[in-house]
Amino acid sequence: MRYVTAGESHGPELTAIIEGIPAGLHISADKINDDLHRRQQGYGRGNRMKIETDQVKILNGVRHQKALGSPITLNVTNDDHAHWGEIMSPTAEETPDNSVRKVTRPRPGHADLVGGMKYQHTDLRNVLERSSARETTMRVAVGSLCKQLLSELGVEVLGFVREIGGIEADADKLSQFEGLTDLKKVTDESETRTFDADADEKMKALIDETKRAGDTLGGVVEVIATGMPAGIGSYVGADTKLDAKVAASIVGINAFKGVEFGDGFQFAKNPGSQGMDEIFYSEETGFYRKSNHLGGFEGGMTNGQPVVVKAVMKPIPTLYKPLMSVDVNTKEAYKANVERSDTTAVTAAAVVAEAMVAITLAEALLDKFDTDAIDRLKAQLAAYKEEIKKY
Repeated sequence: MRYVTAGESHGPELTAIIEGIPAGLHISADKINDDLHRRQQGYGRGNRMKIETDQVKILNGVRHQKALGSPITLNVTNDDHAHWGEIMSPTAEETPDNSVRKVTRPRPGHADLVGGMKYQHTDLRNVLERSSARETTMRVAVGSLCKQLLSELGVEVLGFVREIGGIEADADKLSQFEGLTDLKKVTDESETRTFDADADEKMKALIDETKRAGDTLGGVVEVIATGMPAGIGSYVGADTKLDAKVAASIVGINAFKGVEFGDGFQFAKNPGSQGMDEIFYSEETGFYRKSNHLGGFEGGMTNGQPVVVKAVMKPIPTLYKPLMSVDVNTKEAYKANVERSDTTAVTAAAVVAEAMVAITLAEALLDKFDTDAIDRLKAQLAAYKEEIKKY
């Protein structure tokens, strides 16, 4: 499976093309729209989310709600393009009238300056329009489609918030949830997408305070995937390790700066006796473990435990009290440009991280089994699960 996205933040439309989805998979546009809506929600989001109402159009590769096995095209219209028509027109010639929103003062922490240097853009809008997190709309759409595939294969994926601005949800409260369905219900109803009601209130108060100060906040998100069979991925080469691919997919999200699996950075503090997952066996289940310190991976392969990924997002660098910068044309010192932004996008980032984990796990399963038709794929996966159970 492979995919590509296209489109600019204020351009006419956003597009994704996905190749390799098995024929016969039932695809629900409503489920994709639900996930697009989840991405737009959350305390601390900016006014852009009030303008857009993201709805997917499935243009190719699906007939009567079933995948054909051919490339699938997904499309989302940018409602805000109505205010940027000629300025972001792909076909109009540049004139003084339609180039009035040029950006020449790069924002520290964004792609503006380095992107301009790399592609020789003197108008940095050419950089920020594509480097904007608006692009993640289509990654969520692709991820939602992948979640539908994974669900058919018995794999569920959920992303949520663990921390915003130093306020942490109580990890012990995760044990009260029987499964991801119960956890999703609570986190979807939380304005900060967390599972801890006390932390939710503190997070919202901090977001309000930070917004008044013209500043921004980062945080930590977590993604859990259940139902992955053991042995997906490989230990034989650096580029075949599935945990490495998951880490790369997470760091590829705008503003993400670190990833950990299971106990993660806590391993630096604990002895090995507290960090390994002991192995047990029963005829009924085969090999199993009673703990999950390693976050579902051993040697670059899934080990049958839930995949647990945590990742940190830096504060959004677009500040309403902007930092100092230098005009790329005049080389004079100025305060950086102010673009419309969020106080925090950690709530949205949890949904994007969920999508990226779903995409990467779907890719791994589709790499291992016959992917022409969904029923054949399901039969091969079922046979593989029986094989490793009897090992």
